[in-house]
Amino acid sequence: MKIGIVGGTGDIGEGMALRLSPLFDVMVGSREQEKALATCTMNRELLRKRGKECSLTGVGNQAAIDGADIIILAVPFKHLVGTLEGLHGFEDKIVISPVNPMEKRDHFTFVPPPEGSAALLVKRLLPQSARICSGFNTIAANKWKALDEDLEYSVPVCGDDEAAKREVMGIVNRISRLRAFDAGPLAASCMVEALTPLLLNIARYNKMKDVGIQFR
Repeated sequence: MKIGIVGGTGDIGEGMALRLSPLFDVMVGSREQEKALATCTMNRELLRKRGKECSLTGVGNQAAIDGADIIILAVPFKHLVGTLEGLHGFEDKIVISPVNPMEKRDHFTFVPPPEGSAALLVKRLLPQSARICSGFNTIAANKWKALDEDLEYSVPVCGDDEAAKREVMGIVNRISRLRAFDAGPLAASCMVEALTPLLLNIARYNKMKDVGIQFR
């Protein structure tokens, strides 16, 4: 299975690539291919020192889409529309959105687009045959990169294509100690995306760091 990460040189994208590349063939996409190549070289060495073989290839964002079976949109919400408008080739592919529309005011707050969630915005922007799921929304970038730590979190996954949702949940369940949960249709993604500003507020007001969720 080949996974392409659009925005793979950002904090979350890079961290996801570190966790995914020992398990899958990962293409790290970037607007600047040279940056993606440098990131992959550095991270291959980082994983090698930990005794882990990996499959990491640095490419442009479009090449990450063209060569992947599954695409992860690891871009900030403010850049989501601009990024997707310059890309194509999403037809019939599984697309995972970990994007959370939020703002930092006097506290973190959920600021969804008119569609109701970032995932629903992605659905509107991409071809009808693209199989959109939301997932990985509540895992902090720092935790992805903390390779000496297990990821012991629950991961809600939303989607309208049941087969695509099962495949995404299967990927989740292979990463560290993550556990995927079916959170319903894509229309429910707003509730999942709103968890991240909540978690950030809990961390801020209770002097905690990188707060996550677990369902038991």
